[in-house]
Amino acid sequence: MNQIKTLGELKKSGYRSRSIKEEIRENLINRLNTGDPTFTGIIGYEDTVIPDVERALLSKHNILFLGLRGQAKTRMARQMTELLDEYIPVITGSDINDDPLQPISRFGRELVAELGDNTPISWLHRSERYGEKLATPDVSVADLIGDIDPIKAANLKLSFADDRVIHYGIIPRSNRSIFVINELPDLQARIQVALFNILEEGDVQIRGFKLRLPLDILFVFTANPEDYTNRGSIVTPLKDRIQSQILTHYPKSIEHALEITEQEADLTGDQQARINVSDLVRRLIEQIAFEARGSEFVDKKSGVSARLTISALENAVSAAERRAILNKEKQTQVWIGDLNGIIPSITGKIELVYEGEQEGPYQVAMNLVDKAIRSLFIQYFPNPEALKKRRNTGKPSQQERADDNPYRAITNWFDKGNHVNLSFNTKDAEKILALYQVDGLHALIKKYFPKANEAQSALLMEFVLHGLAAYSLISKKMFETKVEFKDLIGSMMNMNTGGEDEDFEFDEES
Repeated sequence: MNQIKTLGELKKSGYRSRSIKEEIRENLINRLNTGDPTFTGIIGYEDTVIPDVERALLSKHNILFLGLRGQAKTRMARQMTELLDEYIPVITGSDINDDPLQPISRFGRELVAELGDNTPISWLHRSERYGEKLATPDVSVADLIGDIDPIKAANLKLSFADDRVIHYGIIPRSNRSIFVINELPDLQARIQVALFNILEEGDVQIRGFKLRLPLDILFVFTANPEDYTNRGSIVTPLKDRIQSQILTHYPKSIEHALEITEQEADLTGDQQARINVSDLVRRLIEQIAFEARGSEFVDKKSGVSARLTISALENAVSAAERRAILNKEKQTQVWIGDLNGIIPSITGKIELVYEGEQEGPYQVAMNLVDKAIRSLFIQYFPNPEALKKRRNTGKPSQQERADDNPYRAITNWFDKGNHVNLSFNTKDAEKILALYQVDGLHALIKKYFPKANEAQSALLMEFVLHGLAAYSLISKKMFETKVEFKDLIGSMMNMNTGGEDEDFEFDEES
């Protein structure tokens, strides 16, 4: 079809003009009939957002995506181009993609009137039929709709009363295309008013010209609910003209979140070959985002983007890679201690409320990591809180006393004054030796995970120490180069007296 070069050849081919909304509707119906996915790489929306979008497109509606940041609103809009025909014909030289069979601009109509069937046509690929504008306070009507161009008037020696001096804005230039306005509430109210006619009547007015351009555009708008109170609002008549408002959301399950992060994380082939990332570590990273979305220190209206976990996974892998390079190790894994390296990925992606600002972004990030460990710990091991309650209710038998606390050997070892220092940059073999020094730690792993190999067992051993600290059974203290685990009572006494253990090695390591 795209070998056709003139209007006459196009007519003979039997080509039928369709509006963009009819085009998308028919192509969507074909996809639904064949079972092909409408959107690819959009995880967690299969039963919620995507059906809403499909219904809107079948209804030939303009769409408003309403949701917090990082919820794939713009990505879905961009993927709608896959529902367009691969190529459409346009009049060669037209600024607004004139349909050769139904030209709407003065240029297109006059060229067809002059050349008839010899009117030259070009073919526009669907990838070029997408326009996007980020709404900012400085956006003007001229940017979106158009204005008089004095340079064009001078060059063509035309008066300002001639409509040929008009310079079309980005919306008319997106005729027969999908046009997206991101963060719509940021657009000034008077600029939003300029969109009324385009959405309802499909035409534009430029600088008082008696000009009617029945533009053929599918509009997609995105907005964050917080914008309605913070920066601006969508004026009511404009909202009334957008036929479908679709609510987006964050992943509702860890499994969906894992898929998204796995899909989006930019890990090199060398990193994937050298660094093993366990399912436990991946789930911990995702749990951090879930904890942040429910934290009293984080502004819930701002949201916590999926970009947090994507960046966190990349940083965790890079932390392990850096350690392996420094230690000349060919293979390693991401340890729980490597999560110290993801703090910059958290602090830059969460908005704090007043209480969070008082705590400080670093402390809030560390608290989120600890909460994630606490939440995930009971999915792998017995709940220490439940053990405490069972111990405090009734009089257990001798056998129950022997079995009621699988962590007793570990906590007893710390109660004797022992401690563990795990440096962030230590070699894997040295870290494993340090973990094996803790009485009962390896036996606990073998009891609950008998099939775990050495690396998996060592990671779980480290996880147990962090988990017991999260449940206040032992003490954990973070330093610049290491994490130290000690007995809880001794640590509290040291804090009260200001004393330190004689074998504390922070100054030497740093």
